[in-house]
Amino acid sequence: MIELKNVCAIVLAAGKGKRINAKGRNKVTYEIHGKPMIVRIVENVKKAGIKNIVLVVGYARISVEKLFPTGVVFAVQRKRLGTGHALLVGFKKIPQSCKNIFAFYGDDTSYSPEILLNLLETHTKHNADLSFLTLEVDDPTGLGRIIRDNGGKAVAIIEEKDATDAQKEIKEINPGCFIFTESFLKKYISKIPKNHVTREYYLTSLIEIGFKNKAKVETHKVRGFLWRGVNTTDELHSAAEILKKK
Repeated sequence: MIELKNVCAIVLAAGKGKRINAKGRNKVTYEIHGKPMIVRIVENVKKAGIKNIVLVVGYARISVEKLFPTGVVFAVQRKRLGTGHALLVGFKKIPQSCKNIFAFYGDDTSYSPEILLNLLETHTKHNADLSFLTLEVDDPTGLGRIIRDNGGKAVAIIEEKDATDAQKEIKEINPGCFIFTESFLKKYISKIPKNHVTREYYLTSLIEIGFKNKAKVETHKVRGFLWRGVNTTDELHSAAEILKKK
């Protein structure tokens, strides 16, 4: 039996959203079918039975905070240093009672309560240190690729800007839904390296860190899963179409 009272969630909602040109507001406040993306995400997390939720805010933080007068805890990322740093900021606000911690991005409304609970089940069944969703897509352009060893174990997530030509051919991608044990984050979150190109810290570096340190890393591949992160207005429209089909 999964103890949901010991499960928490960190939602990363601090980025500027440059490509969507979200001036004066955070892009996670954009609406899909009349409801802000970030509100949809928090509702799904709560429907899954997870009550302790930390929202990491930064750019145009008031536009996010005013949507949640109660029910969440806010953590402020004062410098935009990447998703790994945002995770660290959120982790500092997690109650000590939390033993397993979800992390995902605030522009992704695709995760139903069932998907979250299925990932949690995989994570707990295998007694993993970290687990994450994967998905195969026809066109992986712009997305992080899942790198596996000869035995099929996930060893890294490579962002497209860092991928070789061969790695860009991989169609298994990272949709951005993770769960970590509290002990794993406590031990390794400060080990995330600064990317030499962007000078930011990537949350996805934790997969390679976990593999190299012999932590137990598990994946849960979802099939027939309609997914769309939102970085542009076209992707916002695509996300709305996907939600309509569910």
